[in-house]
Amino acid sequence: MLRLCGFRISNYHNKVRLALLEKGIAHEEDDQCRPSQKPEWLVRSPLGKVPILELDGGRRLAESEVICEYLEDTYPEKPLLPREPYARAKVRELVKVIELHTELHARRLYGMVFFGRPVDERLKGEVEPEIAKGARALKKLAKFGPYIAGAELTLADCAAFVSLPIVSLATKGAYGRDFLGDLPELKPYLKMLGERPAFARVQEDRKAASAAAAAQARK
Repeated sequence: MLRLCGFRISNYHNKVRLALLEKGIAHEEDDQCRPSQKPEWLVRSPLGKVPILELDGGRRLAESEVICEYLEDTYPEKPLLPREPYARAKVRELVKVIELHTELHARRLYGMVFFGRPVDERLKGEVEPEIAKGARALKKLAKFGPYIAGAELTLADCAAFVSLPIVSLATKGAYGRDFLGDLPELKPYLKMLGERPAFARVQEDRKAASAAAAAQARK
């Protein structure tokens, strides 16, 4: 039995959950794991990150994209990557643009936007052109036909659903405008994804976990 370890506020954890649920893969979950540099966690996760996927025989995988690729290779019956090589590569390109070139830069704003840290104008200046570059690339690559890579649901949709709304919120909070606002198809697309059972379930679980974390922080 596969075991996914992480926490449900994490967009990368939720991306893997979406892949597992959409592919119909039986698995267990430990949603109480947190990133840590403690030795006992580093034994399970080399960089101390989440999520990780625990397999049988004490085997483990880290990094959300690596885990998703493993699931594709091991459970090909309901694919989330196209079979044609160029189309597969274009999905992977979208995932990179969403995560590495857009969300990862927006992540540097989260402390001041979501967690009350002091506003850092220098940091905002560094981050702004990088997110703008990612948003431009996304606008060129996204097809919304009706899914972000075309006619079929793919891993790029799993990445987009959990990461792009956070980018919108972070840029609104930091700069007063949504850097993804030039993608008018984005909101109806995310709404359409949210109506799928797996996506609705992950979204509701994320909201519940966020509310629980906020309540705990107030104590």
